Amino acid sequence: MNAKKVVRVVDVAKAANCSSATVSRALNAPEKVRPEILSRVLATAERLGYTPNNAARALRSRRTRICGVVLPTLNHAIYAREANALEEKLSEAGYSLLVTTSEYDPKREFRQTKLLVERGAEGVVLVGDAHDPRLYELLRVRNVPFINTYVFDPSSGHPCAGFDNQRAAFQIVEFLIQLGHQDIGVIAGISKHNDRVQERIEGIRKALKSYGLTYDPGLCVEEPYSIDAGYDGMRLLLGKAKPPTAVVCFSDILAIGALGCCVDQAVVVPREMSIVGFDNLDYAPYVRPALTTLEVSARRNGMACRRVSDWLPSRHAEQGILRVGNETDCAFHHLPSATQQQSVGRETAGNCGERHRRFQRPTRIAPPPEHALALTAVCIHVMKSITKKS
Repeated sequence: MNAKKVVRVVDVAKAANCSSATVSRALNAPEKVRPEILSRVLATAERLGYTPNNAARALRSRRTRICGVVLPTLNHAIYAREANALEEKLSEAGYSLLVTTSEYDPKREFRQTKLLVERGAEGVVLVGDAHDPRLYELLRVRNVPFINTYVFDPSSGHPCAGFDNQRAAFQIVEFLIQLGHQDIGVIAGISKHNDRVQERIEGIRKALKSYGLTYDPGLCVEEPYSIDAGYDGMRLLLGKAKPPTAVVCFSDILAIGALGCCVDQAVVVPREMSIVGFDNLDYAPYVRPALTTLEVSARRNGMACRRVSDWLPSRHAEQGILRVGNETDCAFHHLPSATQQQSVGRETAGNCGERHRRFQRPTRIAPPPEHALALTAVCIHVMKSITKKS
């Protein structure tokens, strides 16, 4: 069987009756080619079945147009959503996205980042600020731009795009205290190797202290992010000698499991237990009772991303520090899973339902997280700066 002949630029040029340079411009910089010539070249390339040899192009230009992202997991909807937003925006600018996961293991995260760099990634997106020191050193030595996401720390020496996890958790607890709750439990993610969880726990501790309350480590249960884990976490809290009257869950996934446990244990939510989630995932308003949750909302503060043009990045991360988001860019979607505790007992489900009925379908502020879109713009901007320096 004869192998199909590989169509080259020169073949397209001959068939389109133009030069190879014109074909190259039409494919790589179409705005520089007259419309009638561009149309003829593209039609000819499609008819002949021409596809660019990206490997050869990368060798010539020393650029791959590849961006890498290392996510903690793809089993958590919020991270899958970020990967989707990244891929969509990067593809619009002609970049491809390589997705890997660390499974919350810093050593694996380092290996995956090293692999991305070896594969030619021109920029790397990470989650969190705490990473293996070797990872930061690798990116510095190899001159690879990067950005940390889901964190906002003005004191960090690294570019970041996200929100203040400590402040977000503080807001949730303050919200519950103002409803009259004092015994507040927590179903957290695993804090080991997860600076976002550590910051949220610290935020809860500070919120309780600011209101003269004491943080009880015994009311904080660490579980992996899954519905089953949320169920188990709530079961442990309900089994305490003095169960909490409200529970903060570090993800909506955990909160759904906690709601299910309350149903099985005949604990009425919100009359006997208030539950607050985190993330405001798509299904949060559709569980029953609808879930009170906190959403990272860049738009509430006029977009989390300051104009990218305000940041002049270089290939050395230390020379250009980007901040996307701020310490208050979180918004509550207050639904019936959390309600006020009164001295004579919690409100009845009927009263609560009437008071919250208008919130049953909240306005979505940022269906994929705005900071994910913002960091994509940053990656594109960084890569364009590389192009100018190459």
